[in-house]
Formats: sequence, C-alpha cells, structure tokens
Amino acid sequence: MSPRLDVSHTHVATSACPQGPTDSDSAAASAVPGPRTSTTTELSADDHLAGDEGFEGLDGLPEIPPYAEVGALDARALSKTLFARLEALDEGTHEYAYVRNTLVELNLALVKFAASRFRSRSEPMEDIVQVGTIGLIKAIDRFELSRGVEFPTFAMPTIVGEIKRFFRDTSWSVRVPRRLQELRLDLAKAGDELSQKLDRAPTVLELADRLGLSRDEVVEGMAASNAYTASSLDAKPDDHGDGNEAALADRLGYEDHGIEGIEYVESLKPLIASLPLRDRTILSMRFVSNMTQSEIGEELGISQMHVSRLLSRTLVKLRKGLTVEE
Repeated sequence: MSPRLDVSHTHVATSACPQGPTDSDSAAASAVPGPRTSTTTELSADDHLAGDEGFEGLDGLPEIPPYAEVGALDARALSKTLFARLEALDEGTHEYAYVRNTLVELNLALVKFAASRFRSRSEPMEDIVQVGTIGLIKAIDRFELSRGVEFPTFAMPTIVGEIKRFFRDTSWSVRVPRRLQELRLDLAKAGDELSQKLDRAPTVLELADRLGLSRDEVVEGMAASNAYTASSLDAKPDDHGDGNEAALADRLGYEDHGIEGIEYVESLKPLIASLPLRDRTILSMRFVSNMTQSEIGEELGISQMHVSRLLSRTLVKLRKGLTVEE
C-alpha cells in the first residue's frame, strides 16, 4: 500500500475531476482544508458538501489522493478506514455524508467493472453505470465492517442485481408479468442446453419436460419472449437473397371491406335464381344496366309506377331472405 495512505491525519481536500487536479487546484486544496466537492451525479444534492462553511474536516483519516491515482489495493485499504469512521458518525451529519460520498467515488471502479459485463446490451453504458452506482450506494449503506467480509465481495452482487433489475423492468418493449420475464430466461437456458445435447432445436414438449412445466406454460413463455424487443415496420428483414424483399409493413394483412359484399352476393345468388323471370329482368336492368324506372317501364311496356311496385316487392323479399335466421 502506498506510504501516504498509512498515516492518519486531518484530511486534505482534493478534486474529484476525472482529468485530475491542476496545480492551482492542488495548492488551493492544500491551503484550505474543507469538504471535497463531489462530481458523482448519482448522489442527491443533499449529500454534496461543497460550499458548506464551518466544516473543518475529519481527524484520523489518511490523505486521499485523486481517485484516478488510487489503485485497487489502496482503495480497499482506504475503504476499510472510511467504513470504520462511518460507523462512528451520526447519519445525517455533514461528516457522515462526506465519508459516504468518498466511499462511493472511491469504489466506482466496481461499478464500471460490473457494467462492462452488459456492454452488449442496447442501453447506453452511461445509464448502466448510473444504475450500478445506485447499487453501490445501497451496498455501502448495508455494509458492516465487523462481519469480516471484503467490501468488493459484498457489494458486487448488489451492483449486478441492481443492473439486472433495471434491464428486467425497462428493457421489455411490452410490459409482461415478472413470472413470464423469469420464464423467458429459464426457457433460453434450457433451450441452449438441450440444443447442445440433442444437436437440434428442442421441441415444446422437451422444454416442458426439462423445466417441469406444462406445454401451455412453455408456449405462453415463448409467446411472451416476443415482447422483449420490437422491430420497426419499415425495417427490411435480414435475408440472404437479392435484398429486394419488402419491409414488414408491406407484408402485413389489412381488413378488406369488400369481403362483406362478397358474402352478400353469394347469399343472394340462390334467392335471385328463385325469382320469376320478370323480377330478375327488372333487377338486372336497374342494378346492372343502371336504367331508370321510366326506361325500364318503356322497355317492358308497363308504367313507371308499376315498375316501382315490382322492384320494391322484390327487394323486400330478398332482404327477408338474407336476414332469416337458420
């Protein structure tokens, strides 16, 4: 461990800027002991101590160099000292918040290491680190030095769990019950294992036997998996052809309003066939040839009024034939 970390004295404030402190900043910090300005965006505003007057620092703590210069072993040793001091402070005081903030920034490397495991996900790495930092804060608040467990060992499951919870709650395109979210993971794991064992994709029954579930439960979980990601209707599918395949929106079906008319036509055919010849002729002249009632009367040698009565009677008969309940 670095020699400068072995001595206990009044803490000398340093900058937590990622680029490291400038010479003027270091000189000013050495000349004026006081609280360090935290740049961790995940902490609440109440936790920052910048600008607090009358805080004279903490006795008994080693000098903390810029965080970019602290190695893993030094960070672990410093954390032990800070945790011991944190247990002796009252929660809600400036001193408690100062030590807690320092522990967060000192152990951000754990968050970045855990976040790197999820680099292949679609979420920005900045968001993953921020969520992991929340897990780090929770681990700091629950850690007890007296248990004899190293802090990285204690904190890593909490950090990873917080990141996984973030993906579980926000990454699904369509919200599904947690039971189906967990079933999707079980199906994916069982599917990989069976695929290696059988050298082919497993069937639904094989997955059900492996997980001890019913066939319907497996089908439900596979259907819920489709809600994890969503594809654009304008995106063209991945294919190995000539690349001229239409987008998904062009291949989706739509409601054809003419289908209802076809059904009526097919139902009317036997009804029209059963009509007398004169009634069929009048229907054809009126609705096929688009002739007026007067023109039909002149063609058949009857009055327009008579044509109107015959046409009305025929239409009423056809309407009743369509609406009769079988």
